[in-house]
Amino acid sequence: MTLISLSDRTKLAKALNADLFISLHCNHSHNPIARGIEVYVGKNESGNLKESVWFAYQLQNQIKKQLGFKSRGVKFSNFQVLRKAGGFYPEALVELGFLSNDYEYVYLLDNRNTRELASILLMRIYSVKN
Repeated sequence: MTLISLSDRTKLAKALNADLFISLHCNHSHNPIARGIEVYVGKNESGNLKESVWFAYQLQNQIKKQLGFKSRGVKFSNFQVLRKAGGFYPEALVELGFLSNDYEYVYLLDNRNTRELASILLMRIYSVKN
């Protein structure tokens, strides 16, 4: 396994001439019943803001519709990877659930479930290209 620093992740995406930047994460809370997905886009007013917000809403809606996940909304943030990606391509940071929630933790451990999440992500990514 290779750990790529936050700043190198966006540098790599730029070097590869990416069409879209997605950073995948799992959330954690001191509240064990906190649950659901969150999708963040950068606060910057880049030329890709509209596409980023559209992608975020589409992804959130698809995960909610297909998997029944609670939606915690599309939010704006100044996370480093979003800040560095802004202006080059549409970007999103996706919190795929809470590892501190017993149900979501077990759900995310199951390979069938992670494949299903990956499939939804892939279909949304494909929709950006076409």
